[in-house]
Amino acid sequence: MTKVRVKSDEPFEKALRRFKKKCNKEGIMQRLKEMKHYEKPSERRRRKLAKAIARNSPADGD
Repeated sequence: MTKVRVKSDEPFEKALRRFKKKCNKEGIMQRLKEMKHYEKPSERRRRKLAKAIARNSPADGD
């Protein structure tokens, strides 16, 4: 469970920003989106492969 302690002189917005950053770092929102609907293993492999290709391809501004 993700926890953020709010200091007495800290604004709520700043604590909320820290909480969101911590959730992103732990991958909670991504996991929630993945669990929203069932994804077949073949679709998962295809998505991961496309993501890897996009990550490793050279930039267009050569």
